[in-house]
Amino acid sequence: MPPQPIHTNRLILIPFTLEATKTLMAGDTSILPKLGLQLTPFWPDQEAIDTFPKIIKNLELVKEPTGFESYMVVHRVSMTVIGDVGFKGLPNADGEVDIGYAIIAQAQNRGYGLETAQGLMNWAFQQPGVKAITARCLLGNAPSARVLVKLGMQQVSTTEDFIRWRISNPNLQPSIST
Repeated sequence: MPPQPIHTNRLILIPFTLEATKTLMAGDTSILPKLGLQLTPFWPDQEAIDTFPKIIKNLELVKEPTGFESYMVVHRVSMTVIGDVGFKGLPNADGEVDIGYAIIAQAQNRGYGLETAQGLMNWAFQQPGVKAITARCLLGNAPSARVLVKLGMQQVSTTEDFIRWRISNPNLQPSIST
């Protein structure tokens, strides 16, 4: 069964399908009204277009979507796509999933990035096998770093380009060794 949309206060996270992503990557937005969405000149933006090949690759790795792929971020009132969010695949051997998100410039600084990431994190922490969520942001991306801090993530490492972040699943009890 394909993943269901995730509803937050102001947003609906609608799972990308292989067909929709390939159509959008080809520059054809006519699929959006077929999904009940309004067209906007602002999405897909260049960042979304650059992400489509990764979304397609992740969707092609699974027989059917699992929920650990990507979602369109839809503004509930206008029914327009204002960004995308997703994981870079199924949990790894340590039970970690890596989250990424992007909100179009016209919708930034309104809390949508935080609401988007929180909605997907809440969903992920209810899934079996998810022990932690990780993220990375460019060293100079202060707005993204602020969102990750508000999500409760902790910095775990820094390279010359990126900061890596992590949050453990709050639903898991720490193991007590005797």
